[in-house]
Amino acid sequence: MDAPVIPAPAASLPPAHVCEQARTSRDPRFDGLFFVAVTSTGIYCRPVCPAPTAKSANVKYFGHAAACEAAGFRPCLRCRPELSPAEGAWRRGDAVVARALKLIDEGALAEQPLSALAERVGLGERQLRRLFVERLGAPPIGVHGTRRLLFAKQLLTETHLPITEVAHAAGFGSLRRFNAAFLEAYRMAPRDLRRHPNEPPAGQADGDALVLRLGYRPPYDLGAMLDFLRGRALPGVEHVDEHRYTRAIGPADAPGWLRVSAWPADKRERQHALKLELHGAAPSRLLEITNRLRRMFDLDADPNAIGAALSVDPRLRALVQKRPGLRLPSGWDGFEIAVRAILGQQVSVAAARTLAARVAQRFGHALPQPFGPGLTHLFPTPTDLADADLAPLGLTRARADTVRTVARALLDGRVDFRAERTLDDFVARWVALPGIGPWTAHYIAMRALGHPDAFPADDLVLQKALPEDGVRLSAKALGARAEAWRPWRAYGVIHTWRDSMPAPVPLKPAARAASAPPLKKARRAA
Repeated sequence: MDAPVIPAPAASLPPAHVCEQARTSRDPRFDGLFFVAVTSTGIYCRPVCPAPTAKSANVKYFGHAAACEAAGFRPCLRCRPELSPAEGAWRRGDAVVARALKLIDEGALAEQPLSALAERVGLGERQLRRLFVERLGAPPIGVHGTRRLLFAKQLLTETHLPITEVAHAAGFGSLRRFNAAFLEAYRMAPRDLRRHPNEPPAGQADGDALVLRLGYRPPYDLGAMLDFLRGRALPGVEHVDEHRYTRAIGPADAPGWLRVSAWPADKRERQHALKLELHGAAPSRLLEITNRLRRMFDLDADPNAIGAALSVDPRLRALVQKRPGLRLPSGWDGFEIAVRAILGQQVSVAAARTLAARVAQRFGHALPQPFGPGLTHLFPTPTDLADADLAPLGLTRARADTVRTVARALLDGRVDFRAERTLDDFVARWVALPGIGPWTAHYIAMRALGHPDAFPADDLVLQKALPEDGVRLSAKALGARAEAWRPWRAYGVIHTWRDSMPAPVPLKPAARAASAPPLKKARRAA
């Protein structure tokens, strides 16, 4: 086990005077970019903590919650560091630490040693540990442990789940190990936190759905995110209206549903969070589901850093100023996004959605009991489509062949969505498949991985929209221009696409009321 580490300031930590100003002003734009440790209390807080401001002489700044805990500080019960968005620069892109953190989020250290994680990102164990301490202020195992305990703390605070299920959801193999780890780190037993919560559980909704907060760093344009997803929503699989995203989720033998919307306004303090309502998911899947949704809704992005990088381009500077909270919309499932990307080659978004809906209805898994008028099916798996006859659905022969090829390639491992892949490696593997070109591979990287630097240079909308003289750019010229946007080229893409979209038509009152059907309970398989 790694010894406790009291680190030097991490490389990602903002300058001390910036941290001080953000802390004293409780600036939500810095939430998750650093943490405030108070030496007189032994507690660490978010910079937005509503508690009385500590004296500067009693404050230390850390760039990661794990660094605070490695130095012996405990999380604040009032501002709840578990609700902070992650520091996006360390969860995104191709840097070794970013790829390792994504693997840790997927549970890579839950059952495998650090040496296995290091091998997956192409480093030695000691070198990876050194990089983590240098960049984040804590070793990988410390980051993994803090992540599990903070998620458990959120479940204990916001839900009525039994403590045994909380332990399972946080990745602990036994209640005894969970109790011991929680007591050692936070100096209280899990049951004591629940007996004396700082706030009551968030409550249950719609047939005893589990309710959780998903924090983000403002500004956040939820309306634009829902507009993008609504234009691509698959009837029967997902439902999107002006205020919420709803989806049926697997596995097929134990389906459930989820819904994401804005967190209700609080008169006492502003809540920069989305509301997750979840029903039918096993406790062991809760962390995976929340991680998927954080990627899908791009909740860990740092809009200030992204906006500053894109603003070097005059065309993008105006778009960023117009929509500073625009995020990168991903998808729930990588294979689903890949199929939809293939179906969308050289056709409109509406036509691609129609074809994808036919695929879902014909080859997807019908729910034993529909959860509502908008949720009746799960999207098919690679096994379902590997040998499927897609011609009757209106697909061209070439596209049907490509869909089957991708399904088989995922099954035999020629392509995948593994977190350790760099963008270049990911694209190279996908374009090696017949029918997959650079545009499709980069689109999949954007929407399946949420990769911040994916860039489909062959995109016709980009080539026409970015020039100000009306002359269409070539893919080569467009790629050259976008070099200055790295490592956030995908955000330049989404800003340009958004600016080129027609204004959304508001739903009529009757349609709005009908667009949020009541959801039924998910029946667990025996």
